[in-house]
Amino acid sequence: MYINSDFSRLEISLKGCLENYRYFRSILQDKTKLLVLVKANAYGHGAVQFASLMEEAGADYLAVAYPVEGIELRQAGIKSPIMVLTAGTDSFEQIVNYGIEPGIPNMCSLKELCSVLEKRGTTDFPIHIKLDTGMHRLGFMTEELNELMDFMKTCRTVRVKSVYSHLAASDDPLCDDFTLGQIAHFQKNADALSESLGYRPMYHILNSAGIERFPQYQFDMVRLGIGIYGVSAIPGRKLAPVASFKCKVLQVKTLKPEDGTIGYGRHGQIAPEGTVIATIPVGYADGVDRHLSCGNGSFMINGHKVPTIGNICMDMCMLDVTGLDVKVGDTVTIFGEDPTITDLAQVLDTIPYEILTSVPRRIERIIVK
Repeated sequence: MYINSDFSRLEISLKGCLENYRYFRSILQDKTKLLVLVKANAYGHGAVQFASLMEEAGADYLAVAYPVEGIELRQAGIKSPIMVLTAGTDSFEQIVNYGIEPGIPNMCSLKELCSVLEKRGTTDFPIHIKLDTGMHRLGFMTEELNELMDFMKTCRTVRVKSVYSHLAASDDPLCDDFTLGQIAHFQKNADALSESLGYRPMYHILNSAGIERFPQYQFDMVRLGIGIYGVSAIPGRKLAPVASFKCKVLQVKTLKPEDGTIGYGRHGQIAPEGTVIATIPVGYADGVDRHLSCGNGSFMINGHKVPTIGNICMDMCMLDVTGLDVKVGDTVTIFGEDPTITDLAQVLDTIPYEILTSVPRRIERIIVK
C-alpha cells in the first residue's frame, strides 16, 4: 500500500525551550544579561521562530554568525538587539541599515566599518570587540591591543558596547586550567581596553558549558547556545529536549528471500524467513546521515526502536519492521526523546550540533506546546 505523502517535520517544543531558558536564567545573577545564539538557523531549529520565542521569553540579546542571518531576523520583525559574530568587511552598509551590532576581531574590520560610518555621518555606532584568549580563531591578540587602543582614542564613529572572547574547552574538566587561564587573560586585556576607552563596556566570555561549570565568571553577560536547545555540559544532567524530527511511513512492504535485496548497492539483506520494511520520506538530504545505513541507526516507531536496512537514499530510507504492527501513516521519530540527538551523535562519532544543523530548511519547523 502506498500514499503520496512527504510529511516530515521538526517539532520545536515550547515547553522544553522555556524550561531550558529558566534553568540557565536561574544560574545567573539578576543583573547578568543573557544572549541567546540563533545562528545557523537557530542550530537547525528555525531562526525566525526560535528568535521570536527567545524575544518573548526575555532574552537580552540575540546573536548570529553572519549579517545575512541578522537581516533575516530584522525583516521578520525581530526587535531585540542582534549581535553578528562574523561581520566580515563587505556587509557594513547593510549591518548599519538594519541596526545589527557587529563583532570586531581585527583592525582591518574596524577601519572598514569606521570608513562606512564616516561617509554616513554616523557616530557612536555600537560594536563588540573580540579578544583572542586562546581559541586562536578570531580576535585581537595581546600584542595588537596598543594599536586598537590608540585608534579608539580618536574614533568617534563607534562606541564599544561589549568586549568578549570565546572559551575553547569549557566542557572538558581536563582542560579547566586552560579555561581559567583564558578567563584571566580575558579579564586582564578587557580591563586594559576599558581603562584606555575611559568607560567600561559589558564583558562576556561564558558559553553554555561555561555558564554551567564556571558561573562565578559570568561578568555582565553570557552567551547561551547549545544549552537552550537541550544539551548539557554536565554528565548526567538532562535538559529538556527541544527538537523532535518526525515523519510518516510512506509504504509497508513484505519481502521474501527470492525478492533479492533492498536499496542502493544491494546492501539490504532479506532474512530467510522474510523481511518487512517501512519506507520513510527522509534521507541524507534531510540530515539523516548516510553512515546510519544498514542497521547502524535505529529510529522509533510505535514504541519500538527499529533499525535501518540497506543504504539511506537522498530522500528516503528503509526500516526493518519485521514482527511489528506498522502501517502507512504511522509516525517515525528520527530523534527526540528517544533516540536523542546525543544518541545519534555517539553512533556517528560526532557532536549534537552537527546532527541539529544538518536538518535542512525543506523540513518544516512546527512549534508545539
